[in-house]
Amino acid sequence: MARRKSKAKQEDEFINGVFGLFTFGSFFGTYYLTKSLSTSFGVAAVAFVAVTVAMIIRKMDYKEKLRRSGIADIDKMDGREFELYLGELFKKHNYEVKVTQASGDYGADLVIAKAGKLIVVQAKRFKSNVGIKAVQEVVGAIAHYKASEAWVITNSDYTDAAQVLAKSNNVRLISREGLIEFVLKMNPTAGTPITLKIDQEITPAGITCSKCGSAMVLRKGPKGEFLGCSSFPKCRHAKAM
Repeated sequence: MARRKSKAKQEDEFINGVFGLFTFGSFFGTYYLTKSLSTSFGVAAVAFVAVTVAMIIRKMDYKEKLRRSGIADIDKMDGREFELYLGELFKKHNYEVKVTQASGDYGADLVIAKAGKLIVVQAKRFKSNVGIKAVQEVVGAIAHYKASEAWVITNSDYTDAAQVLAKSNNVRLISREGLIEFVLKMNPTAGTPITLKIDQEITPAGITCSKCGSAMVLRKGPKGEFLGCSSFPKCRHAKAM
């Protein structure tokens, strides 16, 4: 099934259309006023250069915005924006990156390479846990792209079935916690509820971290109280009150 175009893609197509009309309009408008082909071509050429520069600047601004994004921004992205974001993230970590086309990607949203190792990646920007389909798709991509590894990355977590299938197929699963680690390496100032200033720390009796087993502590940030792992920053698990 073909994927829907992302909001960013739709916006790009609209702006490209406007820029195209501007360039052609410059030519025909000038010719209408001057009746001179040479003048009209000159004005159109200047308009084309101006449009091209504006598009390059816009693209650079968009990439910089992606680089500054934190986990809260990721949660608001659509699927395609998440893929592009991961592309910028891996480039920052010195990977060679190819973001595949929006449809017909043969199970890989990104193909990354580093130190002679080719890796296929499935990107899942989900609100719920990722199931076995993502694992199946990325396993299928290994042979097509002749990759040595397969990863699935999400801003959420994985179902038990997905974890079992990934383990039996040597697929690396990167969940929300791992993604936050990547984000903070690229952008240390990216704010998350787990990295907020702690004003209070109390250990409620009998509450332990579901990720590492350490005691959970009551912490207070700008958005209110939450439970955070006492082994932070080694473990960044947090739970809303």
